[in-house]
Amino acid sequence: MAKTALKTIVSHCDRLLRTAEFKDYDGAANGLQVENDRPITRLAAAVDASAATVRLAIAAKADLLIVHHGLFWAPSHPWTGKRYELLRLLLDHQVAVYSAHLPLDAHPKLGNNARLAAALGLRGLRPFFSDHDQFIGCQANARIARADLLARMQAATGAAPRVIPGGPPVCRRIGVVTGGAGSELRKAADDGLDTFITGEGPHWTYALAEDLGLNVLYGGHYATETFGVKALAAHLSRKFGLPWTFLDHPTGL
Repeated sequence: MAKTALKTIVSHCDRLLRTAEFKDYDGAANGLQVENDRPITRLAAAVDASAATVRLAIAAKADLLIVHHGLFWAPSHPWTGKRYELLRLLLDHQVAVYSAHLPLDAHPKLGNNARLAAALGLRGLRPFFSDHDQFIGCQANARIARADLLARMQAATGAAPRVIPGGPPVCRRIGVVTGGAGSELRKAADDGLDTFITGEGPHWTYALAEDLGLNVLYGGHYATETFGVKALAAHLSRKFGLPWTFLDHPTGL
């Protein structure tokens, strides 16, 4: 059975994703969030770090859980009640947690946006959507009927996207920013896009998209962000010879 030191995997991920130099939301804490004291023999990947996914990791006999949405976003103390139960699960079962938020969104090969764009058949990707003074999304020129693009989205994510048909029936400039970028439709329109793909957005964006002449595809925050952790875990599996599994715990949002 292959074994790899946790610090070896963490160092590789930090270099690969440039976590030290990447700006992110306050509290995102990219990198190793929980360590353990034994070699890593099995990887698990999940979109979110939660008690539910930690239990799935334990059931899968994983030593390292790789997530997109980590444990820390705001002050999380005291460690009592459910938080204490989560801490006990991690420590008692020696499950380490590595989190990569915006660094994983933005990676040009393993990132959520690059992998979703590839699944949609988009080629010639270019940087798009600056956030925290860095590009995290991608865009491409294409000629795809809107109905065809919807079918590709459903095939890629496993669920029919919510659609705002505010733009042309044939999509020629398409931007992809997974997750919760729906409130930023003007960025897409100002950049000359006619179609914007993201995870979720507020109610008022329907009228805004119509005003902007923009097609919007909401594929679900969770569903659009399964791609990066799968790609990262698969990459680590190939590099270190470790088995991995994806822990599906969909939110429907």
